[in-house]
Amino acid sequence: MEKVIIGGGQGFWGDSPDAAIHMVRNSNINYMACDYLAELTLSIMARQKLKNPNAGYARDFLGMMNEVMLDAKNRNIRILTNAGGMNIEGCVAALQKMAREKGVREYKLGYVTGDDMTGKIDDLMKQGVSMDNIDGEVDGISDFSQIKDKIVNANVYFGHEPTLACLEQGADVVVTGRSTDSALFLAPIMHELKWKADDWTQLARGIMVGHLLECGGQGAGGNFDYAWRQVPRMDELGFPIAEISNDDFYITKAPDCGGLISEQSCKEQFLYEVHDPANYVTPDVVVDISKAKITQNGDQRVRVENIFGKQRPDMLKLSIGYHAGYKVAGMLSFAWPDAYEKAQYAAEILKKKMKRLGIHPRDILISYIGLNALHLGVADMSSERVRDINEVVLRIAIRTDTKEECAKLIPEIAPLQLNGPPGASFFGGRAHVQEVIGLWPTLIPRDCVDLKSHIVAIN
Repeated sequence: MEKVIIGGGQGFWGDSPDAAIHMVRNSNINYMACDYLAELTLSIMARQKLKNPNAGYARDFLGMMNEVMLDAKNRNIRILTNAGGMNIEGCVAALQKMAREKGVREYKLGYVTGDDMTGKIDDLMKQGVSMDNIDGEVDGISDFSQIKDKIVNANVYFGHEPTLACLEQGADVVVTGRSTDSALFLAPIMHELKWKADDWTQLARGIMVGHLLECGGQGAGGNFDYAWRQVPRMDELGFPIAEISNDDFYITKAPDCGGLISEQSCKEQFLYEVHDPANYVTPDVVVDISKAKITQNGDQRVRVENIFGKQRPDMLKLSIGYHAGYKVAGMLSFAWPDAYEKAQYAAEILKKKMKRLGIHPRDILISYIGLNALHLGVADMSSERVRDINEVVLRIAIRTDTKEECAKLIPEIAPLQLNGPPGASFFGGRAHVQEVIGLWPTLIPRDCVDLKSHIVAIN
């Protein structure tokens, strides 16, 4: 294969499957990669698996595969995903069952294990791994020993190698855990174009294919700040597709769908989450996009050039989720006149009640939706602005060490409809206490990780 055509099928856990289904049925892609994971997603999945051993992965993926499995098989489209989460084998077992029920034969499911390091923390520390938080002191915690006994999950971000191994064994679908988003795209490109593992500039180009596709619709006019009004048919938003060879790299999308592939839309996604354009660190390669060039190359088609790569890092990121207490958030809406003043007064009432009830939150956040909940300290809070506002929603959220302390606030919110300032109404239903998961990112040596590739054949 001289050119690989690969689509981005999902941007996150909970994304719409419509664009992926359309892409499989209406485009000429060879591969589709679907990203489901974020930093906290694995912690949520770990808790799900504790409650139900059959849970712990992105079941959304099964719904999408139920729609496209036969089409993908018939059109020779191979699919890669990190939907396996904390229960990769469970996800694969469900896919096996689906394939058999659909009568699919001569089908191979690949999967990757080894990213879950939850039970290996003691071994890492015995090997001298410091486990220092790469963000420094967070939430008053600077020593790993303070959270070691509260760990929910620990998963390492890994690169292309085990996914590539599955493809080389003929996998039609590859399911992983915490593969980096971009490595899901890099692996099939390396497989088809026969790139070497130390060809850093080619690897960097492949990583940026993934980077431009991994967020789904955001790379095709969704969440487009520059000119969102110009995005056609956003209700039928298509997701981006890359065409890459040894020399050329283009971004486009499937025919007959909405969305926008333009120089500006691609530039927004290109810089997304890139801290240092000259040193964008991934497990596979350190990417340099400081001299990159993105130009329009026809309708719904953009060319990407001048991407370079440097040697990969020796360390891998280990993302640790840990129990960090409990939270509850309640809301009350207030109407004109003096909506903001009424909401402020209600907040003061609740703070006094918390003090009398002995609630001592580790964190408290009071915000006013419609005024400053998003813009925070840079919101326009001038007297003219707050005096004329039609309505505002008071949101009060607290974090405590115990579930019981958090729950004390819940019955104090609803009564303010009649026992507080006028014009209040209960908003969003009765609050519920939720667990808070803290994040502890650290770096571990690459050789501490034992990733394994597996194949299940359905004949």
